[in-house]
Amino acid sequence: MRLTVLGCYAATPRTLTNPTSQVLEINNQVVLIDCGEGTQVELRRHKIKFSRINHIFISHLHGDHFFGLPGFISTMRLLGREKALHVYGPKGIKEAITLLLKLGDSWTNYPLLFHELTSKEQELIFEDDKISVTTIPLDHRVYTNGYLFREKLGKRKLNVTAAEKYGIDKAYYNNIKNGKNITLDNGTIVSNSELTFDPPEPKSYAFCSDTVYDESLAEKIKNVDVLYHESTFLETETDLAVKTKHATAKQAAMVAKKANVKTLVLGHYSTRYKSIALFKEEASTIFPNVVLADDGKTFDF
Repeated sequence: MRLTVLGCYAATPRTLTNPTSQVLEINNQVVLIDCGEGTQVELRRHKIKFSRINHIFISHLHGDHFFGLPGFISTMRLLGREKALHVYGPKGIKEAITLLLKLGDSWTNYPLLFHELTSKEQELIFEDDKISVTTIPLDHRVYTNGYLFREKLGKRKLNVTAAEKYGIDKAYYNNIKNGKNITLDNGTIVSNSELTFDPPEPKSYAFCSDTVYDESLAEKIKNVDVLYHESTFLETETDLAVKTKHATAKQAAMVAKKANVKTLVLGHYSTRYKSIALFKEEASTIFPNVVLADDGKTFDF
């Protein structure tokens, strides 16, 4: 599972920092999460092919989380895209995007499919044979969702050494990979578990965008491998966090600890602070395994 951070700072773009956007590669799927200004440029910079992205998940309709989307959609048209592009986000996102396309007379020549969200309860919004995606309702100034991505359990891996030991012909290898037992010429049945290795443990990733501190959030993301949680402020500005419905680094760590996650990734930093190292310093007093998102940073989990 690989996370590429395209932007992770709050509110406005700056010379060296961008608003929220990230690419998650999970079980051979590539998804875009939020699409702030500058997303296209950062995708180019990191050599991520636009054509690999078929699903985009937008947390909420504040500009620093989706103002890059109209341009991205238009560029896909110019590049001759034919595959469908799915956009998941709050009700209103379809109207916002299609109005711009209408005014610019630049309708896509590929299927553009919107999946508008309104529920304040956790719900499954996408599933295939590789991953599932569930919403994480958040408490912000406008309707907001985070997203929980889970890998599906993969196929067992062929143990060639074991197969050769039993003298099994290679013609049966696909059957073994598909979970079947093998009957030898003498009638002995060799169980699939003897001929294969366990598949890798499925990974999970929770993206928690803008939200006020909420203890109940931990139950929705229990035991995930990686949690990205906003940390706009430090504890010295807790009053601002409450007023603007954002969280502090310490509060993000409290959620991570209660949820028993393996790794906490901090982001969405206010630019009022001299160093983002202060966020890790604060969160680490509560939760030990903290890493800092930063523009251009890639994590392999």
